[in-house]
Amino acid sequence: MTPRHTRTRGIGILQGTALYIAAILGSGLLVLPGLTAQAAGPASIVAVVAVILLVVPLAGTFAALSSRYPDPGGVASYVRRAIGPTAARATGYWFCFGVAAGFPVLALLGGGYVTAIAGIDAGAAPLVGLAILLPSFAINMLGVRTAGWVQFALTGALTAIVVFVVAGAFPAVEPARFAPFLPHGWGGVGTAISLFVWAFAGWEVGTHLSGEFRDPRRAIPVATAVALAVTGGAYLLLQVVTVGVLGSQPGEVPLVTLAAVVAPGAGPAVIGAAAGIITLGVLNSYLAAFGKLGASLAVSGDLPRVFAPGAEPGGVPRRALMLTFGVALAYFLAAVLTGGDLQTFILIHTGNMVSIYAAGMFAALRILPRGTTGWWMALIAAVLSGVLLALNVTHLAPAFLLAVAAVAVTGWRRLRARRRTWTGRPVPAEAVELGGAPAAVAETMVDPASR
Repeated sequence: MTPRHTRTRGIGILQGTALYIAAILGSGLLVLPGLTAQAAGPASIVAVVAVILLVVPLAGTFAALSSRYPDPGGVASYVRRAIGPTAARATGYWFCFGVAAGFPVLALLGGGYVTAIAGIDAGAAPLVGLAILLPSFAINMLGVRTAGWVQFALTGALTAIVVFVVAGAFPAVEPARFAPFLPHGWGGVGTAISLFVWAFAGWEVGTHLSGEFRDPRRAIPVATAVALAVTGGAYLLLQVVTVGVLGSQPGEVPLVTLAAVVAPGAGPAVIGAAAGIITLGVLNSYLAAFGKLGASLAVSGDLPRVFAPGAEPGGVPRRALMLTFGVALAYFLAAVLTGGDLQTFILIHTGNMVSIYAAGMFAALRILPRGTTGWWMALIAAVLSGVLLALNVTHLAPAFLLAVAAVAVTGWRRLRARRRTWTGRPVPAEAVELGGAPAAVAETMVDPASR
C-alpha cells in the first residue's frame, strides 16, 4: 500500500475553502432573502434551517466521495462507476447544460445592482452583466491555481460584506415583524425551500476540482466543514435580519435596503460595488468545475474529443471553458430576450441540481464502503434528495430532456460500434467499458488508499 494521495502543487486548504464558500455563499445573497420572505413570510427562516439540515449529509457525502476518488468528472464519474455510462452522461449533461442556466442569473443580478447604485440607466444592466462574465473566464484560462488565489481574496471581501450588513442591521430587528409567522401556509415554506436549494447548491463543485488538491484526503473534509459553518450561519442570520427589519415584503434588492439602514450614505454604494465582487467570485468558482467536467466528458467520449485537453491534474481545460462560455452566452441571450425572468432560470438550474444530487447519492451508496460515516450520510442525503425531487417535480422538464439526449447518444454510439464491427474497423477506445467506466477514465476512479 502506498502513502495517501498527495501532490506537491495544487489547491491547498485556504484556496479550497474559499472556492467552496464562494460556490455556496454567492449570488443567493443578492436575491433569495427577498424572494423567500415574499413566498413564506417569517417562516422563510424555517426554510433556511431545513435546507441547512439537508446540506449537512449532502456536503459530507460529496466530501467523502471527492477525497476518496479525486476525479475531474466529479459526480458524473461516481455515477459512471456505480450505474453505467448512460446515467453518467446524463449527470454530466445536467451540469454542463442545465446548471449553466444560472449564468444569466449571476450576470443580470450583478449588472442590475451595479447600475442601480451607480445611477446608470437600467437598460445597461445586460451590458454590465456581460462585462462581469468575461473576467472570470479570463482568470480560469490561467489555471485553477491562479483562480484559487483570486477566489481567496474575493471570498474575504464577501465575508466582510455579510458581517457588515448583519451586524449593523441586527439592532433594528422588530419582533412584531415575525407575526403572523406562517402567512402563506406550509406550501409557501415548500416554495422557499425550493428557492433556497439555489443558495446551497454548489457542493458538487468541489468534486470536479478534487484532483487539483495537493492532499484531497485532508484538505477536502476541512474545506467542506468550514464552508458549511460559514455559509449556513450567514444565510440564517441574513434571513432573520431581512424579515426582522424589512418584513415579508422586503423588495427586490433587500441587501441595498438593509445597507441603507446600516449606513444611510455609504451603505448602498458599498453593496452595489460588492455585487460585482460577489458575482465574480461565484463565476470564478463554478467555471473551474465546468472546465474540468467538460474536459472529462470529452475524454470519456460523452462530448467531442476536441474538448478533452486539460482534464489531467494541473491541466487547463481552455477548450472546455470556451464551450461553457458558448452555453453561458446562449442562456444569457435567452434571459435578455425574454425580459429577464430570473425565477425561471433559477428553477431550471435547481431542477438539474436536485437531479445531480439524487444520482450522486445513489452512486455514493453503491461505491462508498458500507457502514462508514460517508455511507450513512449518503443514505440520509438520498432520502432527502428524493424529497427535493418531489418538491421540484414541475421543474424537471429540462433535466428530463437532457437525460433523453444522453440516451440518444448511447443509441448512436452503439449503432456506430455495430457498423464498425460489421465493416471490420476497430471500435473506438471510449466504447470499451471497464465496470461501467471507459478505459480512458477507469484509472482515475481507483481509491488512492488502495493503490
